[in-house]
Amino acid sequence: MNYKIRKLITNWRVILLALFIIISLIAIHPTLSKGVAIRSVLTNSSASIAGIPQPKPNVQPVQRERIISINNIPIDDVESYYKSMASIGINRTFQIKTTKGAYKIIKTSEDIGLRVYEAPKTNIRKGLDLQGGTRVLLQPEVKLSQFDMSVLIDNMKERLNVYGLSDIVIKDANDLVGNQYIIVEIAGATEEEIKDLLARQGKFEAKVGNNTVFRGGNDIVYVARSANEAGIDPGAGCSSSGSQWFCRFRFSITLSQEAAQRQADATKSLTVVYDSASGRSDYLSEKLELYLDDKKVDELNIGADLKGEAVTQIAISGSGTGTNNQEAIFNSLQNMKRLQTILITGSLPVKLNIVKTDAISPVLGEGFVKNAILMSLLAIISVAIVIGIRYRKMMIAIPILITMFSEVIILLGVAAFIGWNIDMAAIAGILVAIGTGVDDQIVITDETLKGETANVYNWREKVKRAFIIIMLAYATVVVAMIPLIFAGAGLLKGFAITTIIGVTIGVFVTRPAYSSFVEIMLK
Repeated sequence: MNYKIRKLITNWRVILLALFIIISLIAIHPTLSKGVAIRSVLTNSSASIAGIPQPKPNVQPVQRERIISINNIPIDDVESYYKSMASIGINRTFQIKTTKGAYKIIKTSEDIGLRVYEAPKTNIRKGLDLQGGTRVLLQPEVKLSQFDMSVLIDNMKERLNVYGLSDIVIKDANDLVGNQYIIVEIAGATEEEIKDLLARQGKFEAKVGNNTVFRGGNDIVYVARSANEAGIDPGAGCSSSGSQWFCRFRFSITLSQEAAQRQADATKSLTVVYDSASGRSDYLSEKLELYLDDKKVDELNIGADLKGEAVTQIAISGSGTGTNNQEAIFNSLQNMKRLQTILITGSLPVKLNIVKTDAISPVLGEGFVKNAILMSLLAIISVAIVIGIRYRKMMIAIPILITMFSEVIILLGVAAFIGWNIDMAAIAGILVAIGTGVDDQIVITDETLKGETANVYNWREKVKRAFIIIMLAYATVVVAMIPLIFAGAGLLKGFAITTIIGVTIGVFVTRPAYSSFVEIMLK
C-alpha cells in the first residue's frame, strides 16, 4: 500500500493537478480581512477633498483600500461604519484610518462621499447578481463600426468615471440576429441614477476663463487617433530623471472656423507668460479648461503662438511618467487616449435606447449567494450518496469527491486570475462542469473495472477507451456552448464561458489525474 501511495504522489499527472490547485489558491487569496472596502469616492465630496483616492477598477478585491477605524473606533462591517458616521456632527473634523493611510475629514454634510461594502475575503469578483447594483441593456439607434463602438464605450467609461462611479463594467454584445448592444453594470448604484446618466449624450465644453470656445460635436471637426497621426512625440520622445522616466505624446485636432474664431477672441487679451529659466514665451496666462457634463476633467496650457489667432489645426501634447521607459510610454499613451476620448465626446451622433434595466438589491444578492452555496452542498451530498451506493467502496467515492472539489477550486482560481465576475450564470456553469466531471469519472471507473466482460485486459487500453468517450462528450459540450456566448445579447456569456473553461480544466487536468489514481490504486 505504501508503495502505491509513493507511486501516486510522484505521478506527473497528480503533481500537475496539485500545482494547479496551489496556483489557484494563491490567485483566490483567501483572507480574514476586517473593515469595509471603499467602492467609490464621489467627486468634490468631503472624502475626495481629504485626499481619499478613487479605487482603481482593475485592482484585486483583497488589495482594495479598507477603512479600519474612525476616530480610533474599530470598523468591522458596514453597519459599524454607518453607526460611527452617524455619531459625528456636521462641521466636525474626524479621522479615518485605512490600510493605506490616515485622513482628516471635515463632515460638511451627512454624506461625505464614500460608498463602502463588506471587505472582500477573496479575490473572487462577485457579479451583479451576487453583490447588488444595476444592469442596463442599451441599443444604438444606428449600426456602428467596431471602431465607433470602441470609441463610444471609452466615452461612456470616461463620463461615468467623472461622477465618481467605480466597479463599472461596460461591454459590447451582439445577438444571433446581428443586433448591437451595450451592457452596463454598476455595483452599488440605483436604477434611477444610471438611467439619468446614460439616457442622454455626453456634453463636452472647452473654456478659456469664463468663455466657452468650443464644444463637442460640430465645433470639433476631427480628432487624430490613428497611429500615423497620434502617439509619442518624435521631437521630444522619452527621457529620464533620477528613477523616473517621462514621455510626451502629441496629436492634433481640427476645429471649425467658428470655434477657431471664438478661441482667437478669448485669447487676444491674455498676457504671455515667460519662462524665467529658458527665457522663452511659451504659454498664455489662462489655461484651456476641459469640462465633461459640466465637471472639470482636465486643463491644458495654451501656446503663446495661438494668442488672438483663428487657427483651425491645433496640436495637443501631454506626458506620462513611469519607473522605466516602457511604463512611461504606456502611461503616456493611456493619458493621450483619455484626452482624445474627452475631446470626441458629443462628436458621435449616436442615441442609445434603453432596452432593459435590472436592479438588484445587495440584500437580494446576499440571498443568492447563500442559496447558491446551499444548492451546491446539496448537489455534492447527493452525488456522494449515489456514488457510495453505486460502488460501495470508499477507495473510489472519496477520490471522485476530491476531484470534484479540485475542479471547483481551479475554476475559481482561473476566474480570480483573469478578473472574471462570478454571477448566477457562472455558478450554473460551474455546476454543469462539476456534473460532467463526475460523469466522466464514472466512465473512467466503469471502463477500468469491468475487465473481462468487455475482453479488455490491459489497463492502458481501458483508460484509453474511457478517454475516447470523454473527449467526444467534451467536444459536444463545447460546440453546444459556443452559440450561447452570442445569444441573448451576451447575457448567457458567463454561463457558456464558465462551462467551457470548467470542462476544459477537467479533461486536461483533473480527469488524467483521476485516471492515474484508478490505475495505480485499483490495479
